Amino acid sequence: MQHAVESGHKVLIFSQFTTMLEQLCKRLEQMKVKYYLLTGSTSKEKRKEMVQAFQEDEIPVFCISLKAGGTGLNLTAADIVIHYDPWWNLAVQEQATDRTHRIGQKNVVSVYRLIAKDTIEENIIRLQNKKRELADSILKGEGMSKASFSREELLELIGGGE
Repeated sequence: MQHAVESGHKVLIFSQFTTMLEQLCKRLEQMKVKYYLLTGSTSKEKRKEMVQAFQEDEIPVFCISLKAGGTGLNLTAADIVIHYDPWWNLAVQEQATDRTHRIGQKNVVSVYRLIAKDTIEENIIRLQNKKRELADSILKGEGMSKASFSREELLELIGGGE
């Protein structure tokens, strides 16, 4: 993070957990890195002010709860997106990333998803990939006549597995 900030990058950090964002903000304070924090409890007025300020000022980091930041934001000043923890629904993460891919984006945007080995997050990524493959095959109409899923696979895909 320090290197990105020192290099002049503007960073969005998304987490599904506001408590994790609080920990990340504490760490940023220890590093003496200025930041904005947006959660579901942020008022509409404050939200609008912070977004505009981030677009125009030199504060390099915007910490955003995944649900609060998934829609309605235009953050083209950012050129690095970090998903601190994955959400089971990949579309929610992609919507959050899309805050940087708006009209007026002039930078190449790098997206990082942090996944710890042998954790639930690793399983979430596997589930996301299975859902994406299934959706792609349905949308393309490929192989659906041969598609067969076990009860356990279907339950896992819809999130109802044991």
